[in-house]
Amino acid sequence: MNPAYLEDASGFRGHAEQFFAPQDESQVLDVLRRASRDEMPVTLAGAGTGVTGGRVPLGGWVLSLEKLNRLEVRQCTAVAGPAVLLRDLHAAATRSGQFYPPDPTETAASLGGTIATNASGSRSFLYGDTRRHVQRLRVALMDGRLLDVRRGDKIDFEAPALPRPRTTKHTAGYYLAPGMDWVDLFIGSEGTLGVILEAEVSLRPAPAAVLAGVIFFPTAAGWEQLVRVPGLRMIEYFDDKSVAVLRTRYPEIPREAASAVLVEQELSGEDDPEIDRWPDRLDAAGALTDASWFATTARDRERFRTFRHALPEIVNDTVRRRGFMKFSSDHAVPLDRNIEMLDYYRSTLEAGFPGRYVIFGHIGDAHLHVNILPESEDDSARARLLMIEFARHAVALGGTVSAEHGLGKRKAHFLELQFTLSEIESMKQVKRRLDPKWLLGRGTLFQ
Repeated sequence: MNPAYLEDASGFRGHAEQFFAPQDESQVLDVLRRASRDEMPVTLAGAGTGVTGGRVPLGGWVLSLEKLNRLEVRQCTAVAGPAVLLRDLHAAATRSGQFYPPDPTETAASLGGTIATNASGSRSFLYGDTRRHVQRLRVALMDGRLLDVRRGDKIDFEAPALPRPRTTKHTAGYYLAPGMDWVDLFIGSEGTLGVILEAEVSLRPAPAAVLAGVIFFPTAAGWEQLVRVPGLRMIEYFDDKSVAVLRTRYPEIPREAASAVLVEQELSGEDDPEIDRWPDRLDAAGALTDASWFATTARDRERFRTFRHALPEIVNDTVRRRGFMKFSSDHAVPLDRNIEMLDYYRSTLEAGFPGRYVIFGHIGDAHLHVNILPESEDDSARARLLMIEFARHAVALGGTVSAEHGLGKRKAHFLELQFTLSEIESMKQVKRRLDPKWLLGRGTLFQ
């Protein structure tokens, strides 16, 4: 078996007895029926871009859906197999004059994987998470049954109302509510309830024009004013450590920059008066106006997105070279606790891991990613404990332990920080109903 199927982007590794890559739906169903008969655990292998170990098997069989990659772009929707990569969906939508709003950082992620984790990404500031854009799912259950469900098709059992945090994004545990539909149940279930075979997702007309900018600041502040700019679909934050890391690949970053934000704003056209308002906005925010970068062409916007995506790439390369797994947060808090959480991250990390962390991400959703880069076994042990403390603090502020990555296996212990044991038992009852032998995604989400 290719070792790549036994790990994910975080470096978390596992083991398996057998590997399957079915050619079509009927072969998927055959594998599931055999596994159910033999009581063999099955782990779904997505594209491997996840960081929580959800696709990493801890024994049993690995089921890769990589050959289910059919893609059909229609007016306002796309029908896609689970293995369709986000970058391919984005490209096909663009060619049709449309776009798919969810925009996770890793465009090599599979659509099925992003549905399984209810991923979101940078454009969630305007368009929300994946859940908002899924209209239909075709799903195989462990016993070989097929469900083909659309929005509005209600589940056939009673579900309790589980509390939700006061955040714009949340993907920890199952989404449960009275009268909910099947589509919402499978989204964010992390491959533990069924196998997504096909999805129909919404597309939107491409905007007439988009203004993009990488805005640099001489301090950590300034971004707060930009969050209120109308029409922004993206605002991504980079702290001083992130800027320093990026400078190793982009030496043209101004030397005086101590933080940065990447923004995208949809415009009515190339002559939209919004363009002329930006110099005054930047001056009012205390930005390094003359040193900041702006672009209106698709090519330059893509260059800025490559700039954004370079940071996690460099971070992942760094931890691999050091021989340790990185420790990353995926917590979000209510918008009114945004600055409070950022200050807590910064002060705690400066005390415990000076020079060995970066903070970046979706500041407009109060959803920042802390990445600790261990240099020793002691660092790793302390980072593991600190991530639990960060999770507790986020929940105490009314937030979530996972906003877009899910919990997988590495962070399954966070579930009981978010929910009571009784609430978790409600989720487990749903699991038992659809997978009574507890075979699918064993070890993911539930310890």
